[in-house]
Amino acid sequence: MKNRILCNWTLPRVLRVIIGIVIIGEAISREDMISGIAGAIFTGIGLFNIGCCGSGACYTPVKNSKEELKDIS
Repeated sequence: MKNRILCNWTLPRVLRVIIGIVIIGEAISREDMISGIAGAIFTGIGLFNIGCCGSGACYTPVKNSKEELKDIS
């Protein structure tokens, strides 16, 4: 868990955390519970690097073909 939080920081991940914190700040200043929950979820997604592509779920392996390439004539 500690490794997941401290490693692999990318620009989109940093932006998610920053935007989530801004949303939480706005929710506190406006006393809006729903925005606060949305901000907490957004911050959590960025902090723990979860989501559809955050954990490598969209990764497709590279096909290593050992066949020789043939010229087409």
